[in-house]
Amino acid sequence: MKSRIYYFIIFLSIIFLGILSRKISFIPLWIGDFLYAVMIYFLVRVFLPFKKAFLIALISLLICYGIEFLQLYQAEWIIELRKTLFGRYVLGQGFLWSDILAYTFGITVSLAAEKIIFKYLNQKSA
Repeated sequence: MKSRIYYFIIFLSIIFLGILSRKISFIPLWIGDFLYAVMIYFLVRVFLPFKKAFLIALISLLICYGIEFLQLYQAEWIIELRKTLFGRYVLGQGFLWSDILAYTFGITVSLAAEKIIFKYLNQKSA
């Protein structure tokens, strides 16, 4: 139970950083996409805290890629949804290959960071 709380706190922190990254003009746009992927990784972690990190990374990549490729779908109802704050932040505006790269990088960094942190914590407790 405790790990879900930690993952949720990280998730909320990443949301804050992601929104902040869009408000500061000198931060490159890809940082927001990177943080979006990190956020998805930790959201999946909230729901599946005891699964292997590689599986969490795979699920997270599939979610991010799925949302990005969904941006190619241009039905009227989803266009209207994307005009809302929720739709803009969650579904995005338009497909970009650079977003796929940012998502891949974000999830790779999340996976590596989690592995390094857990290895450090396990060594420290031993």
